[in-house]
Amino acid sequence: MTRIIQTGDAIQRREPRLTTVIPVHLKRSGGRKVVIPASETPEAEAPEHHEPILNALARAYHWQRLLDEGRMTSGVEIARQEGLNQSSVNELLRLTLLSPQIVRALLAGRQPKMLTLSWLKNHALPADWEAQLEVFGGFDR
Repeated sequence: MTRIIQTGDAIQRREPRLTTVIPVHLKRSGGRKVVIPASETPEAEAPEHHEPILNALARAYHWQRLLDEGRMTSGVEIARQEGLNQSSVNELLRLTLLSPQIVRALLAGRQPKMLTLSWLKNHALPADWEAQLEVFGGFDR
């Protein structure tokens, strides 16, 4: 565990010093340093959320809502409005067909370590939710 210690003078006196200790973990994620608060038990690891997957899920469900409400007629129209390729929009819209268990796991940060957004976009998943769970069970956690 890395400790960040800040010291400073207290009320213009030299002898007494104020020390603040904030227990945190510094972790690299995608080339950035992320500050993770330390939990009460040091063994407990904070969940690792895969931001690109979460952003893609949010966009996909937003676009699906636009389609369901009739504000957009197709993925082509969404792509035109967003300035994206229509195949990218349709690949992301397939994420709305994921099993609720898988979506909950992704939102909780319990996705398999080897799962990436490009894998989700490039592989067609079965429509059956039980079969999807079997596919995701093949990844290491």
